[in-house]
Amino acid sequence: MTGFATILPAGRKRRGEGHTRREEILQAAKDLFLELGFEATTIRRIADRVGISAPALYLYFKDKDELLLALCDLTFAHLMGAVDEIEKTVTDPLDRVRRFGEAYVRFGLSHPDEYRLVFMGAHVPESIRKTGHKAATDDPTKPGVGGALVFKRLVAILAEAQASGTKLKYPTDTCGELCWMGLHGLVSAFIVKPDFPWSNRELLIDGMLDIHLKGILQT
Repeated sequence: MTGFATILPAGRKRRGEGHTRREEILQAAKDLFLELGFEATTIRRIADRVGISAPALYLYFKDKDELLLALCDLTFAHLMGAVDEIEKTVTDPLDRVRRFGEAYVRFGLSHPDEYRLVFMGAHVPESIRKTGHKAATDDPTKPGVGGALVFKRLVAILAEAQASGTKLKYPTDTCGELCWMGLHGLVSAFIVKPDFPWSNRELLIDGMLDIHLKGILQT
């Protein structure tokens, strides 16, 4: 997966290769956050893993929160790519909602490490603690705005369904949150309990998608 491939430490970068060093730092931070936990990981440990000094690392990221926000944005960028494809190929609004949910589930199950880090970690950076998925999206390059951008797209798809005549039980943002919460529970269960004797994973995924769609529709 681009952006999450294992990157080996290297020597001093030549001019113009700063982006490669940034990727190395992010990879090291991701690995250590998963191995040790956010709190136990230090900037010094990350720098040592990359093979640079802590002051050199600070040229790229000011603290661990900024590193975590960058990792979150990388994850959400891949989800955004899936949403782009859905919007290009699927015309029915309700089918788009379902496909959005399926893309979310497939991404989580295909990238359990990234999912654990972004959606199941205990630490939430202060800059998004109280805004979360409702953060302002006027500047899409702002660190940590990736989640809000993805959620905004889901709400827009739900609004399109509503405009086309579909009656929703709740406001579009509440419907979006309900969809996310239900699918998050499914993905988290599969990731945390991979060896649990689930009846049938594919049927459970289809069933949860059915449940969350029926649950937000007014009959």
